[in-house]
Amino acid sequence: MRNLVLCLALACLPCVALNSPPVHAADSPSTGPESTETKDLEPARALIKAKKYDAALAQLKVLVVKYPTADAYTLLGHALWKTGDRQQGMAYYNKALALNPLHRGALEYQGELYVALGQADKAKENLVKLKGVCPFGCEEASDLSEAIEHAPKGS
Repeated sequence: MRNLVLCLALACLPCVALNSPPVHAADSPSTGPESTETKDLEPARALIKAKKYDAALAQLKVLVVKYPTADAYTLLGHALWKTGDRQQGMAYYNKALALNPLHRGALEYQGELYVALGQADKAKENLVKLKGVCPFGCEEASDLSEAIEHAPKGS
């Protein structure tokens, strides 16, 4: 009986793997893991993760011309915001969301920028969208929820 249960469980693994959504970094790459764009954006992602926003910005200004995609726009927007240019950061989040209205990374980062701008109501709208995109939870929704929770009162 134990072997039968084990065999059934193992037989179901391919089904689970095929039906599970892919897991991505915070900027939610929409292209396959073997794509040239994904490989080219990895160094900028690593710099952002290391909070080396100036270095990431220099790379992304070049890459966004080659890859005018939601992923590249999101990363550029984040680097711009974190280097002090909130207005341009927001403009690039809007470009990303115009291409992909459900881009998890753009929704998270834009929502966090809304919090920084004292617009928690708009950040909450992004959180609602994120919860629709990932109803079972995701890092982007958790991070934005935490940012909203820690927002100064009255924003």
